[in-house]
Amino acid sequence: MADPNGFLKHERKTPARRPIPLRLRDWREVYQPFSDDETKTQAARCMDCGVPFCHQGCPLGNLIPEWNELVRLGRWDEASDRLHATNNFPEFTGRLCPAPCEGSCVLGIGDDPVSIKVVEQQIADHAAAAGGLAPRPARTSTGYKVAVVGSGPAGLAAAQQLARAGHTVTVFERDGRIGGLLRYGIPEYKMDSAVLDKRLAQLAAEGVRFITHCQVGTELTAQQLRDGFDATVIATGATVARELDVPGRDLSGVHLAMDYLVQANRVVEGSLDQPEIDAAGKHVVIIGGGDTGADCYGTALRQGAASVTQLDIHAEPPATRDPSTPWPTYPLMLRMSSAHEEGGDRVFGVNSTLLEGTDGQVTGVHLVSGKRIPGGFEPQAGTEAHLRADLVLLALGFTGPERAGLLDELGVRLTDRGVVERDAGYATNVPGVYVAGDAGRGQSLIVWAIAEGRSAAASVDRYLTGRSELPDPLEPSAVALA
Repeated sequence: MADPNGFLKHERKTPARRPIPLRLRDWREVYQPFSDDETKTQAARCMDCGVPFCHQGCPLGNLIPEWNELVRLGRWDEASDRLHATNNFPEFTGRLCPAPCEGSCVLGIGDDPVSIKVVEQQIADHAAAAGGLAPRPARTSTGYKVAVVGSGPAGLAAAQQLARAGHTVTVFERDGRIGGLLRYGIPEYKMDSAVLDKRLAQLAAEGVRFITHCQVGTELTAQQLRDGFDATVIATGATVARELDVPGRDLSGVHLAMDYLVQANRVVEGSLDQPEIDAAGKHVVIIGGGDTGADCYGTALRQGAASVTQLDIHAEPPATRDPSTPWPTYPLMLRMSSAHEEGGDRVFGVNSTLLEGTDGQVTGVHLVSGKRIPGGFEPQAGTEAHLRADLVLLALGFTGPERAGLLDELGVRLTDRGVVERDAGYATNVPGVYVAGDAGRGQSLIVWAIAEGRSAAASVDRYLTGRSELPDPLEPSAVALA
């Protein structure tokens, strides 16, 4: 493993963010470059801990100590091979994953954990810059055809794995460009779309076919899927937004977070001249304290909002790991995204009770302080407050996949939670139809989407051929496909 004394010699360090006045003027990624030497130093903090709990913390089972050691020694190509053995898209997770692996790092028991996420991204970016994303097409074709519905991380991971196993894979996407939420739900300042495009070029060179502007279930029917393909992977995500049931929800100026983010991203990419939902000069209130709300926060500031306030129904977490989430569980603690340091306000422990307006246009939000309890919120008397708001964005999470159309046509069963029912192998009740990612799991992390895409691909491969050499993150003995 890595330098056993490295954690004693070096402190945790992560890339610096660009100065706030500069980054608010553009949509470029917020982090400044991190040198190879700095990355090697951070990798050297990895301990020879005997039992690497970071493996348990990562749904992909990334071989973290191995590639930390290879980076420390400057063996970047080998580090990339080990990283890609378990993760199709480390350049995505290195930027977007909340790093549950770091919460499980043994060093984190009494010190700052290893900067695993930073090292991961640097390996991936180093490989991309050095031409290390060369296509790996299958040597032979199986003759089987697989449809993947949805081009987010779960769908893309499944597609790449199945193509490398020799199947003919077609990815269907209802939007105009491939990527799903990676393309339109993640602001450019968090991940430049060029990072996505590089990986898509690799998939295309490996034989994956992409079809856009195709609403499966209408333009392409379920019967056409059955007739044209030997298996189908549903990877549509959980796109049905959770609503806010308070008076005034129907006022003009109240929008779902994803409707806002998608338009903003389309403007940045140049496919839309001006968004219908624009924060410029407005007092913006974001209801919802999660990552989607934070993405709206940074986007509104870049659009020139007069003010931005993010409301969180939960109490403010402590600055360090809360006792309710002991190591090696994912720690409950206060997290500051890059957007939160750029201006605006965060308000914790509040619930919205009324959206007020004039002439049909929202003008304010009424709220009350209190405590989150199972199944609801307990308000505290005498804590009512009011915020001015010209634009209200609802970032309350998602309840499941859209049922009308594809899911109803296919006849797949849903669980009581409203997600697609599947067995341990990701198979639905319909023969040959599998589900991966948020459509079957519910709203979750990008790392889980990739892991499930890989696992579903292995199950589809076994279904079609009777066996599979594809790695499965659920199997501890999983190895990379040669």
